[in-house]
Amino acid sequence: MKYGFIKVCAVTPEIRVADVNFNCDNIIKSIKSCASEGCQLVVFPELGVCGYTCGDLFNQRRLLDGVEEGIARIAECTAGSGALVFIGAPVAVNGRLYNCAVAISDGKILGVVPKTYLPSYGEFYERRHFTPAEKENIQIMLCSQQTYFGTKLIFRASNCRDFTVSAEICEDLWVPDSPSIYHAKAGANIIVNLSCSDETIGKAEYRRDLVRMQSGKLVSGYIYCDAGDGESTTDMAFAGHNVICENGTLLAETELFNNNSACAEIDVDKLANERRRMANTFFSAGDADGYQIIDFIADEDGEDINRVFPKLPFVPADNEKLRERTELILSIQTAGLAKRLLHTRSKTAVIGISGGLDSALALLVVARAFKKIGKNPADIIAVTMPGFGTTGKTYNNSLKLIECIGATARTINISRSVLQHFEDIGHDPSSLDVTYENAQARMRTLILMDFANKTGGMVVGTGDLSELALGWATYNGDHMSMYAVNCSVPKTLVKHLVSYEAERLGGETQKVLEDIVGTEISPELLPPDKSGNIAQKTEDLVGPYILHDFFLYYIIRWGFSPEKVRFLAHRAFSDMFEESVIDKWLTNFYKRFFAQQFKRSCIPDGVKVGSVSLSPRGDWRMPSDAVNALWLDNLM
Repeated sequence: MKYGFIKVCAVTPEIRVADVNFNCDNIIKSIKSCASEGCQLVVFPELGVCGYTCGDLFNQRRLLDGVEEGIARIAECTAGSGALVFIGAPVAVNGRLYNCAVAISDGKILGVVPKTYLPSYGEFYERRHFTPAEKENIQIMLCSQQTYFGTKLIFRASNCRDFTVSAEICEDLWVPDSPSIYHAKAGANIIVNLSCSDETIGKAEYRRDLVRMQSGKLVSGYIYCDAGDGESTTDMAFAGHNVICENGTLLAETELFNNNSACAEIDVDKLANERRRMANTFFSAGDADGYQIIDFIADEDGEDINRVFPKLPFVPADNEKLRERTELILSIQTAGLAKRLLHTRSKTAVIGISGGLDSALALLVVARAFKKIGKNPADIIAVTMPGFGTTGKTYNNSLKLIECIGATARTINISRSVLQHFEDIGHDPSSLDVTYENAQARMRTLILMDFANKTGGMVVGTGDLSELALGWATYNGDHMSMYAVNCSVPKTLVKHLVSYEAERLGGETQKVLEDIVGTEISPELLPPDKSGNIAQKTEDLVGPYILHDFFLYYIIRWGFSPEKVRFLAHRAFSDMFEESVIDKWLTNFYKRFFAQQFKRSCIPDGVKVGSVSLSPRGDWRMPSDAVNALWLDNLM
């Protein structure tokens, strides 16, 4: 269970209807195979010990005796193993027959979960043979073992407190009042479903969406294990459609009509963190009343985790999804700014244009907002303010972009004003320290604010989410505006938004935007090099944004420990960075994130576009004097 990753598998073995020995042999073979792969949770189909389609053979005593003998064999084969195994079998209790999920680990039958909702349609009419589950748990004897019987059972790994599992069976998922709802509210982080779902046109898509959405709704892992070849095809066919999801995300799926296994790693640490964040809406007093917690000792897995972690968690890998996401983000930014412009009755929007990515994106959003509310783009006051570090490339790109947008360009060289300021405060201009840099940033903000007053407008901020996280902004300089359109857009996503708009707008606008995308990220507060090129490169100073955005996502969105974030980063970036480099910048991230909270505590309004935001008014509330010692100690 390294860092909360649980290896799970949904297995559809070959079966023969009513041939219990054959079926048990294949189940045992599959259990051993899964154990050799380090699986900690293995699920088999509904009634798989004998076959779902036995019909009136379920009334035969010999079949039921054979099933109990088979369960005993399967339990015996798990002795010495900590894998939690669920098999489907008919179980007779107090004169009634139930369609059950039998939970087994280390040779013990931990519990028996009966099916709650029995379908009364189709060929087999389950109500002809089985009884719906009772409301209360009881204790029964099965295979000479005393065990729990009932729907309110949670199986918990004593050596991994977040590895908690409950079961429901096939139809239970398809009804409005699924047992899994109550299981999740009672504390089960993983739901297993033993199923035998017949296949018809369009059902696979519906089934996949149902499992995925149930996992999202319950903030859980969901393992759906389906019966396949071997069941009777008298009137129906069964496709073995196994599906594994985690909190609304599809992790693994099998092809139809190809008896196979779906395997994945469910992150129960992630699920537990998310539930704690939602505790006041997700849980209520009494949710676990009547539930029995059954402990087992889970197998400890090794270092080998197969799950893939994308380098760009904020950027969809699929091009079509990326385009959809990009248009949605731009629309959200546009809607937020348009509302603020209308509400404040602003005549103009004033924005500082540097020739960099962030100000380019902000200008594009302002142009969209003006179009949305029917304002003349000439009322966009785009100000370029070259200073000591401005290069010809960024200055020229600023002017070209302003012209393409149709905004009103103003150029104000800040060098003379800043030198006067240095004289006023007694600063030596040859000292290229933080005063030298920040004086320029604050001078630019002063100019923008006064231009907004002069033209009856508002200053639109350009800073992005990654800069907020790192505190890479001058307090009361570029840190301040009247509305910040990029405040929840991470740096790695800014590039894609600008590229999307470049392609959409085409022509000269596309050319200049593509040149901006290819420009080094820099605040340009220090003089250029001898060749006139950018000398101050942001990523040389604070680290690669591709790493920082990765850190930001897993630290803020999921609340992972520093040790786990480092583990994920080592896996994701093994082909790009040495581990020592990743560790260096992760440590730097934590240091800066804690030290710079005071800047985030007073940032301007700005619309949220994604699942991560650092607004002190909503998503992220942190004292400015919080200490980072616990987090840094975890990286030692």
